[in-house]
Amino acid sequence: MKLNHLRNASLLALSVALASCGQQQAAPSTTSAQSGSASLQAQNLNLPAAVTQSETPELWFVEFSEKPTSKGGNSAALGQQKKLFRQQAAAEGVKFNERLSFDRLWNGISVRVLPSDLGKIKDMDGVKAVYPVMSIPIPQDLAVNEPDMATAISQTGADVARNEMGLTGKGVKIAIMDTGLDLDHPAFQGRVVASYDLVGDAFNGSNTPVPGQDTVDDCAGHGTHVAGIAAAAGDLPGVAPEASLGVYRVFGCTGSTSSDIMIQAMERVLADGMDVLNMSIGASFNSWPEYPSAVAASNLVDAGVVVAASIGNSGSGGVWAAGAPGVGDKVIGVANFMNTHTALPAFSVSPDGQKVGYSMATGAPAAPATGSLPLAKTGTPTTADDACTPLPANSLAGKAVLIRRGSCSFYVKAFNAQQAGAAAVVLYNNAAGIINPTVEGTPPVTIPVVSITAADGAMLDARIAAGTTTLTWTSQSVTSSNGSAANTLDPSSSYGMSAKLDLKPDLGAPGGMIRSTWPLSLIPSGYNTISGTSMASPHVAGVIALVIEAKRKAGQTIRAEDMRTLLQNTAQPKLWTGNPAAGILEAVHRQGAGMVNVVNAVTTKATVTPSKLSLGESSNLTPQTLTINNSGNTPVTYTLSQQGALTTTGNYTPKYYGSGNSASFSSNTVTVPAGSSATVTVTITPGAPDLAVYGGYVVLTPSDNSPTLRVPYAGFNGDYQALKIFTITPDVARRNADGTYSNTSDLTFTMRDNDYPYFRMHLDHFARWLKMDVLDAKTMQPVNSQFFNAATEEYLPRSSTAGGFFAFGWDGQVSWSRGKSDNAQNKRKPIPNGQYVVKFTALKALGDASNPAHVETWTSPVLTVNAPKK
Repeated sequence: MKLNHLRNASLLALSVALASCGQQQAAPSTTSAQSGSASLQAQNLNLPAAVTQSETPELWFVEFSEKPTSKGGNSAALGQQKKLFRQQAAAEGVKFNERLSFDRLWNGISVRVLPSDLGKIKDMDGVKAVYPVMSIPIPQDLAVNEPDMATAISQTGADVARNEMGLTGKGVKIAIMDTGLDLDHPAFQGRVVASYDLVGDAFNGSNTPVPGQDTVDDCAGHGTHVAGIAAAAGDLPGVAPEASLGVYRVFGCTGSTSSDIMIQAMERVLADGMDVLNMSIGASFNSWPEYPSAVAASNLVDAGVVVAASIGNSGSGGVWAAGAPGVGDKVIGVANFMNTHTALPAFSVSPDGQKVGYSMATGAPAAPATGSLPLAKTGTPTTADDACTPLPANSLAGKAVLIRRGSCSFYVKAFNAQQAGAAAVVLYNNAAGIINPTVEGTPPVTIPVVSITAADGAMLDARIAAGTTTLTWTSQSVTSSNGSAANTLDPSSSYGMSAKLDLKPDLGAPGGMIRSTWPLSLIPSGYNTISGTSMASPHVAGVIALVIEAKRKAGQTIRAEDMRTLLQNTAQPKLWTGNPAAGILEAVHRQGAGMVNVVNAVTTKATVTPSKLSLGESSNLTPQTLTINNSGNTPVTYTLSQQGALTTTGNYTPKYYGSGNSASFSSNTVTVPAGSSATVTVTITPGAPDLAVYGGYVVLTPSDNSPTLRVPYAGFNGDYQALKIFTITPDVARRNADGTYSNTSDLTFTMRDNDYPYFRMHLDHFARWLKMDVLDAKTMQPVNSQFFNAATEEYLPRSSTAGGFFAFGWDGQVSWSRGKSDNAQNKRKPIPNGQYVVKFTALKALGDASNPAHVETWTSPVLTVNAPKK
């Protein structure tokens, strides 16, 4: 039997993968603990084809059993495994295109193969596992701005580290895996020490990459922006402005990249001897640290390279959205905090020339720096569906039009205005904050589209209502405080934890509305503002470079695997975005240890291990031992306490609760001798609703003026296996020629020419494995029960949306064995014509397969196999 596990082809990461900054959300409202937790009962609803979203890939990782060379594997043995695989594929008639091969950090290849052949590949000798290759879209620019990053730099203490401690990152090599780098930009001259283009300009994610080009020039912008945050010099200095750079281009000018190309880049990073790797890239909702890119990244840390990776921009997708590689066991997964100020380009309005800051929409032409337009409107500040229906022809000819957010997409609003003759569109929010809209579509929007705040929109509405109003484009900018949102978590930042209840993200940095470098060919000023965890991660990479430099100046070294401990211990937790005035700390499974602080990291003489406590299920709570190491010349006494943080229940739509956690310590104070260590035990008692993710911080307050140390903790209150997987009843579908799926009432299949049954499944939570058995419809006994019959897929992500599904296909074949031993070679043969059912069994994350409560099952309706005779 064969199982086609067609997993998420576009699991969005880092704000639609690379922190392309989606729309900001209104702050969530507080839900009291007395109101009860979110319902987790099964919905038992059939999947309607019109509203479901397929999440299926075309490329696959094939992992082999030998260890990679960085973990002690033998290169000759690895080569022999790949050779054997190719021979077996030829013998089985499997047609595949091999894309990339890996040896150093992960042992395997990536292939493009027909869905009907995946089962054959899984049965081949030496094949350990098969995983989908995730597709990761390229981000877009959001707004043009004056160069000013000073406020973001100050949030991490990098300004003090530079100006008062003399740290610049000099001598430290930071690798940037991204869209490339504008090599002509004055901010990077003379500091690129390694570079490689792994894809070429024309690569878009669906065609063949052409590596080995002579240049890594950036035709998209994102990589230049990320590199500037980490290490730009000049007018807008980054965190480590004298660090050297390695540039690894994994995107072309448009489209997407994929996780196999990421691993290929990681292997080059290792070969080039980089100190730090920044990956503002990843695959949200794929929260298993076993995923190949997460494993490769952790192996890279073991090989001596510190790795920082954005945790994802899927905050709107609810809890359990953190993505690989940021969920890697030894990777520093980075969350995104809002900047304290926002600098935006501005237009002015009559009669007094008042300036209004705006953000440019992705997918529309850039706003000009000169020129005036009469300003019109199509609704009011209370209109719910402003410009959602076609507007009268020529009603907006030659005008800029003010349109309120709501009810339909930004593209529909902008295109309707364009069709009515508008020369520009000014979108305003229907909630607090500014929005970062996207108006990409077909036909394209060909007029400038910008967005402003709700308050500015109401002001302009009133001016238009009072009489003739003129909008004038300018080259000026406005800077304003982000008010209560400053230093709080950006609403787009993804929630953890990992599928295994590991605490993720690890810590955070500024990522909301960050100004940094941009290719001169795209914006002549060379600077731009975008938001997302993509912008937070390079802040951390730059901080890491400063710490490495400080250690080297002091004649010390720090192991790559110890960097996270130091940064987590010295980070500073921040208040809940939803209501900072309430005084509740943001959820640990969303901010990790808090805002990174380089001054604390450099000046502390003490660290605490472990640097985070992943407590698992509340039924398994045990005392945790913390070890405080003091490298200083004097003893330090610490007072221990516990501070709780926000608690959540639910999945796609979280509910929020305050903290009722408590902690007991083996001693309320502990003295750590100079040059020595001491231990203390802590027992956390959660005060949270059932099925809640809770967390907080163990706080170690010193008796001297040294930095306060913290250890974040998080756990799950209740039975983790009570979270359901099959909350929506699966159905049977056929795969269309365009790769989409349609449900079908015709359950007879020829098992030829892709006439196979596909089972569409919404996975509401992670599955450790999903097993598929073919049963005789009359006897309900497994076919060929004396031999191997079940196919198993492992480490499944959850569906990224409440209506998303994965499609699992069966090609009418079953596996059989030449013998009954576990090591017997499996082969495949077609099943006889007849009637069958397919039974799926899912083991829940961290579940015990022998416990019936830890598995879920679904059995298909009767399927008729009617293959034509050969």
